[in-house]
Amino acid sequence: MTDAEQPAPHPSELPTTYPWRPEWERSPCDIERALLQDDPPLLLDCRVSEERALADIPGSIHIPLGELESRLDELSDAASGATGTIIVYCHHGVRSIRAVAVLRAAGYTDCWSLAGGIHAWSASIDKSIPVY
Repeated sequence: MTDAEQPAPHPSELPTTYPWRPEWERSPCDIERALLQDDPPLLLDCRVSEERALADIPGSIHIPLGELESRLDELSDAASGATGTIIVYCHHGVRSIRAVAVLRAAGYTDCWSLAGGIHAWSASIDKSIPVY
């Protein structure tokens, strides 16, 4: 799906003050749909370990943002069975956009931030994931 085709998230998906960035992000609903496909995207959690211990999205791999550049080889191995799409998430979506910038600079072209982070995911997709 191109950026121009990417629909804006439903207002209930994101906090009212959240700035939608379609060139960098995908909505929680779009990611949920992609995860249900036969060849789902790779989920990358770029938060620190202490945050991951509080809440995480099942099936995600964990590489903190500060370690991402030095651990890119792990993504190549992990993404080998995936569509090639990488979805990065953090708490609210700021660090994940930075991680997407690192990935794109390293040559990954199909990578996106989860708009609103795990907070938006918890609020709109999986209420069993704790909000912190």
